[in-house]
Amino acid sequence: MEYKTISPKQTMEVGNTLASTLKGGDIVALRGELGAGKTTLMKGIAEFFGIDPKDVVSPTFTLMQEYKIKRSKDQKITRLIHIDTYRLKSEDELVEIGVEDYLGEPETVCVIEWPEKMMGLLGVEKYGNIVDINIYDEYGKRNIRVN
Repeated sequence: MEYKTISPKQTMEVGNTLASTLKGGDIVALRGELGAGKTTLMKGIAEFFGIDPKDVVSPTFTLMQEYKIKRSKDQKITRLIHIDTYRLKSEDELVEIGVEDYLGEPETVCVIEWPEKMMGLLGVEKYGNIVDINIYDEYGKRNIRVN
């Protein structure tokens, strides 16, 4: 599936649409260059779950941010975890802050920016469904490809 957007608002709308398909335990891997719109897409996902998009900032320095889900079609989902590994030096940093406690958990949806930096922790066999999303710029438009 592929989407094309020309504004942050449209990118958030795509995030909202994608969030409607997520289930507890899903991991969303957001790939793209700096400024591609990964955090904007995350804001749309958060908005679907009843979280104010203004409260969503990329956890570049803290690595992880937990949000309490306020509404969901799947009542088991209670947490949205936002992980940003851009500044990550070692996967051990993620283990130290307890990331493994959230990955693949049925009451949690995890969204990861820069997932390639934690591939040792991610594995389909280990955690279940990983939704891979690539965001890239093409002639001034954002292309969002969902695999």
